Amino acid sequence: MAHKRNSVEVPELEKLLAGKKKKYVRYEEGAVLYSMGKNSFRQVAQDALAIVRLKRIALVNVEVLDEYLESFRE
Repeated sequence: MAHKRNSVEVPELEKLLAGKKKKYVRYEEGAVLYSMGKNSFRQVAQDALAIVRLKRIALVNVEVLDEYLESFRE
C-alpha cells in the first residue's frame, strides 16, 4: 500500500490534540483538522498571530488559534 508523504489521518490527529499532546501543527495538518484549505488556514493563523517559525518550518499554535476563533462566537 502506497503511503503519501504529507498525508494526515484526522482521527489520529484529533486524538493527539484532545490529549493535549500536540500543541503545534503544520499548515497541512491544521487545514485537515479545521476543514479548510491550506492557504485559508495559513491566513487565519496569520491573523490570529499563532504562527511560530523555526528555521524554515512554520508551526501553528492551536491553542492561540482556538482562542482567536472563539472570539468570533456570538
